[in-house]
Amino acid sequence: MELAELVARRPFPAAGLLLGLTRRCPLSCAHCSTVSGLFTRQEPDAGQLERFVGSFTAENRPDVVMLTGGEPLLLPALAERLSTLARSAGSRTALLSGMFFARGGALPGSRGGAFRGRRGGGFPGRRSGAIPPAILRAIRSVDHFSASLDVHHEREVPRADVFRALQLVREEGVAVSLHLTGTGASDPYLADLTRAVEKEFDGRVPCLVNEVRPFGRAASWARAARTGPDPAAASPCPMAAWPVVAFDGRVVACCNQDTVDRRPVPPHLDLGHVAEDDWATVRSRALESPVLRMLRTVGPTHLAARYGSGPRPGSYCDGCRALGGDEAVAAGAQAVAGGAAGALLDMTAAMRGSREGAQGIVRRHGCAAYAPLVVAGGPDLPETDGRDLR
Repeated sequence: MELAELVARRPFPAAGLLLGLTRRCPLSCAHCSTVSGLFTRQEPDAGQLERFVGSFTAENRPDVVMLTGGEPLLLPALAERLSTLARSAGSRTALLSGMFFARGGALPGSRGGAFRGRRGGGFPGRRSGAIPPAILRAIRSVDHFSASLDVHHEREVPRADVFRALQLVREEGVAVSLHLTGTGASDPYLADLTRAVEKEFDGRVPCLVNEVRPFGRAASWARAARTGPDPAAASPCPMAAWPVVAFDGRVVACCNQDTVDRRPVPPHLDLGHVAEDDWATVRSRALESPVLRMLRTVGPTHLAARYGSGPRPGSYCDGCRALGGDEAVAAGAQAVAGGAAGALLDMTAAMRGSREGAQGIVRRHGCAAYAPLVVAGGPDLPETDGRDLR
């Protein structure tokens, strides 16, 4: 499964599932949206996750399961079991890693030989130049493997180490990609990094390029959007398409990290819990909720302006979270988006959102200047130091 295939499914409701295995991570990147850390031990019960993924059937399953964290490869055996269960029902799996296991020059051609962690720990008995066996088994079990890389990651895992590890994963026959993050189209770091990726992989490794958002550790320093959507205009929310399993097992209809971490979950965004519900139940709630259909079709700002009975919070996402207790919004959504007509409206919005393919989705929701890189071998970007990419 290539990156463009995965991204192209993003607008379709319940076509994917984002599954957070753990909030723990050996890295402490300054922009981490989940505020993960080595001693932040919050994770769903493994048995409950396996039961939930085991409830997939050939007739009722997500197309894609994205294993995330924290660092999901801190639990490689669990990642392998979940991907195997998902695959048995016909779902494809992808995994996103911060590449902690590549750090310290343990891979071929790197400096220093054996792996050493931040505090001197390592993998006893590991052959120099190899990915740890349990981690390699987990990687082999997935259909797509993505590595995170940006200026914050590079302070802890050098890009040369990440590149070497990705070359090894490619040799295993697993499709790979890079998730790159910067401050925007004019960021000289992104220009330098994307040139380095092109040189290293000869255009054969696609990249999903995003901009730092003001969530998690970045909330205190990243620049937030200055203006919100026009209340009179439809501004559909793509974040309400794929269910998210949070670190406490709660399933949320939104991947905005502030919402995923909020307790209690706003009622209209609460899809259940892996301890109590199966995939069929979660999928039904995600697809059949009139409010969620309206969020995906016109967005929370327009919905609140048209039906809301209370004051409107300032930000787009705050406005969405405030909709949960508004009975007028629920009634308005039911009138417009209930039943078969609402299902058709929802699917029409998804088709419209996917019309331009993976590149169009990245142009709207990622760093637009680098959207062509989501496709391996996509059009070359202009040679630049970043200042003329506007």
